[in-house]
Amino acid sequence: MRIESPDTCARCGFRYNCICHAEPKLRCQARFVLLTHSKEFDKDSNTGVLMARSLPDCQRICWSRTEPPHDLLRLIADPQVQPWLLFPADDHHPATDYHLITDKTPLFILLDATWQEARKMVRKSPWLAALPRLSLTPDQLSAYALRRNQQSGNLCTCETGIALLNLLEAHEDARALQHYFETFLHIFHAEKSGHTR
Repeated sequence: MRIESPDTCARCGFRYNCICHAEPKLRCQARFVLLTHSKEFDKDSNTGVLMARSLPDCQRICWSRTEPPHDLLRLIADPQVQPWLLFPADDHHPATDYHLITDKTPLFILLDATWQEARKMVRKSPWLAALPRLSLTPDQLSAYALRRNQQSGNLCTCETGIALLNLLEAHEDARALQHYFETFLHIFHAEKSGHTR
């Protein structure tokens, strides 16, 4: 059914199908930074925002090829945190085993971009090269299908966040974020066509 509504929700950005009722309040104390490509900020199909809204310590930082994010560089240098770059390993940058027992707060840096853009971001950001890489092996295929030319075997940003929460054994948070993500996917096409579900 098509409805007319003059108001767009200021939080979730949906006009016809607000999903704020499904937004969880997660408790995970790990730190998350979404290093976001500038093209992603205006995309309504971006799933990083789901993490930014629901995790207590998750921030989005705009990536720039010419200007490294000074706030993030200071955070990486903090001796109280252990930074991890979420990106597939390669011959020059092997994966590092994640150890749950540590006296440092984990800082997970996710590249919030398409895979093509993410590869360029890593290549053009030498300061990322020194970070230990954490590679995830998904248990199942991605449920995200809102964009064309997606590569099989890759997870979207929010699915990566869910996998990280499970790695941290924050399973209740992972289930809550999974439900929020599924609600977003379920509503998205109806929202874009101007229908209510």
